[in-house]
Amino acid sequence: MSERMTGGCQCGRVRYMVKMENDEAYLCHCRMCQRATGGVAAALKQVARDAVTWTREPDRYASSPIARRGFCARCGTPLTFEYVEGSTKIDLTVGSFDDPSRFRPKTHFGWESHHAGWLDTTGLPHLRSDEYQPLVDKWEKVRDA
Repeated sequence: MSERMTGGCQCGRVRYMVKMENDEAYLCHCRMCQRATGGVAAALKQVARDAVTWTREPDRYASSPIARRGFCARCGTPLTFEYVEGSTKIDLTVGSFDDPSRFRPKTHFGWESHHAGWLDTTGLPHLRSDEYQPLVDKWEKVRDA
């Protein structure tokens, strides 16, 4: 049974709707994904290319001779990974979905570049952003302006 989900960039310029078949996602640790996202891994959801409908196509960067990455040129949000040819699939960044909470990582890719210390963080302290007073003060200041 398919479900429709929506997503897009931070500023709202690029939006998409996609028909989802499952909640399986993956983490890519390859150096290209690390650089493209600025993180230690990219959380990606692979879907059929024809299952995605764009209200506005993302800008695309040829990150290698075999692949390109979709992003918003206005706000910089990474949105996709796709092979230039030979694939009917496209990968959407999990964080670009309006509600990414349903996805679960089912596998790792690009393991040769993984950073083990970032994978199991269960022992680290937790701090909610709404409990960090310097941040709360900044938001109150701009809201009151």
